[in-house]
Amino acid sequence: MKRRALRAALPYTLPVCVGYVVLGMSYGFLMRTRGFSLAMPIIMSVVVFAGSMQFAAGEVLLAPFDPLYALFLTLAVNARHLFYGVSMLEKYRNTGRKKVYLIYGMSDETFTVNCAVTPPEGVDRGWFMFFVTLLNQAYWVLGTAAGAVLGDVLRFDTTGIEFVMAALFLVMMLNQWEEAEDHGPALIGLGASAVCLAVLGRDGFMIPAMALIAVFCLLGRKRGEGA
Repeated sequence: MKRRALRAALPYTLPVCVGYVVLGMSYGFLMRTRGFSLAMPIIMSVVVFAGSMQFAAGEVLLAPFDPLYALFLTLAVNARHLFYGVSMLEKYRNTGRKKVYLIYGMSDETFTVNCAVTPPEGVDRGWFMFFVTLLNQAYWVLGTAAGAVLGDVLRFDTTGIEFVMAALFLVMMLNQWEEAEDHGPALIGLGASAVCLAVLGRDGFMIPAMALIAVFCLLGRKRGEGA
């Protein structure tokens, strides 16, 4: 049962592998060039496994100790997982002890595969989703480890490498812009971010901007339901 589920899950994770290994290498390399130990980025990828928040965590760990800021920043950056979790309630039902890891290991790409793909006939859905999640995290950890090792060998100016995640999300936004008929949420996000950036500056705009985006999107949804 497990082998069949693994074989079924593997092809769906290979496209994710390409992106995760490259981004993971960028993360591991960045952490090493900023003075963290070889083990630190690898442990972060195993224990935290939060993609964009891991890039931000490098800055947080180097900044003056401020746990409340770190907490709210993490909640703001990963708030979308609240909606992912609600969407997967039914699919994760009756998965037994695997549910704990399925919840922990959910990422954007893992959510997409597990939400959209129906396992082949004869393949247990719980194990299929488990191996999708496990393989995707393994790709990220592998890329992180490779980047961390390269950080000891290669030396060059890494200014701007932290923009890799921002660039990824920009490309994703452009793709969704082209596919979506309603551009309201994107415009709300851009507008709220621009206003908060202008008023609060680059160091304090993110959390208020995320809060404004959430409020306006919820108000728009309620208005649409009322209509």
